[in-house]
This record gives sequence, C-alpha cells and structure tokens, in this order.
Amino acid sequence: MAKEIPKHIGIIMDGNGRWAKKRFLPRILGHRRGAEALDRLLKAADGMGIEHITVYAFSTENWKRAEDEVSGLMNLMREYIQDYIRDNETSRLKIDSIGDLSVLDEDIQQNIKLLKEISKDKPGINLHIAINYGGRDEIKRAFKTMANAIKSGEIAPDEISEELIASYLDTAGVPDPELIIRTSGEYRLSNFLPWQSAYSEFYFTDKLWPDFTIDDLKDAIASYQNRDRRFGGRNEGK
Repeated sequence: MAKEIPKHIGIIMDGNGRWAKKRFLPRILGHRRGAEALDRLLKAADGMGIEHITVYAFSTENWKRAEDEVSGLMNLMREYIQDYIRDNETSRLKIDSIGDLSVLDEDIQQNIKLLKEISKDKPGINLHIAINYGGRDEIKRAFKTMANAIKSGEIAPDEISEELIASYLDTAGVPDPELIIRTSGEYRLSNFLPWQSAYSEFYFTDKLWPDFTIDDLKDAIASYQNRDRRFGGRNEGK
C-alpha cells in the first residue's frame, strides 16, 4: 500500500543570506538563488500528489533588515511575480498569497491580484506565498474582523469556535499543513502559521535553502510518512 503524501506542505526557506556569505557574494544574490531553488522545486514536485505549498517569502519582521536588502527583496518579488504572470499560459501553478499586502507598493499589490485571478483555475500545485506575513499579525487581524462582526450582530460570542476562527484567517478554505520544513539548521517557527501548525509534523535540515532539491523534499516526505500521527490520541498496539 502506497504511503500517504502530505497534501499541504509549509516551507520556511531559510539560509539565503548565509549561502551568499559563504561564497562572499551579496545577500540579494542569495535571495535570487533561493527564488530559483523554489522554481525548480515546484516544477519537480508537480504530479507528486502535493496539493498546496505555502512558502515564507517575506515576514512582518523582515522590515527590520537593512534598507538595501529590503529594497532588493521587494524588487526580486516584483520580478518573479511578473515572471509568473508572463508564464501563466504554460504554467500549471495556481498562485495566491497570505499576509497583509496593504503596505506593499501598489504595483506589487495589483500584480498579485492579477496573478491570483489568471491562475485560479490551474490544475497544478496551489502555491501560497506568505508576503508581509506574521502569524500573530494574521490572528490579530482575524480577531479585529470578528470583533466588528460581533459588534454589528452578524455573529454572537457563543458562536465562536475553532472552525469560525479559522474561517477568518488568511488561509480560510485551505487545509492545515501536515508537514512543515525549515532549512538552514534553525529549529523554530519564526511566526509562521502558528494556528495552522498545531498538529503539523516538522522536518529540519541543515541544508541552506538555495541548495534544497527535490531529493531533499522527498527525504522530508519520507520522514513524515514514518511518523505516528495521533492528534492527541493513541494508536493501540504502538
């Protein structure tokens, strides 16, 4: 019997800057190599049975980085979104985003909106790009919207449930990730999908993100397939 492939994988793509530093290259070149690694991975993973991949592209905390690095990341994001739009006719990717886009430059916001619209019926992997995303910020924004709905009488306080809260999150309608991968040897979530990852399996690797390949993804999936997922219960006989 074939082992189950996770339908949704979250990826914290860490180590771009360290990859560049090891090679005495500018940090932004590390980010570019990281974007290329993601592109290769998505193409290689098509057809494996993975339905959703959520990648941590830019966090709410990343604004604290040096101005030239932030500017370079925004330009790189702008470039790759335009590439996805240009390649949409032949691409199988369905692409959307999570996070607060309101602070991004208007052209980036509009191109993300366009990309969502033109790729919405694609049959391949649904790529969710986390841009200006932070898990606590997501929950805060969801609670503000819920509070306004309660105030207006749309919902009653006693109607609040986990399912209702989830419906107000950026990931509404998307299954929680079964597997979260973090590269570069760090062992933390860094504010990535804290609500959604309550029962996720975690896979950590020392590989820096630009070096991460489809074989590394297969290793992570194999590790996931050997886990005993009990969701707080107990599998008798184990």
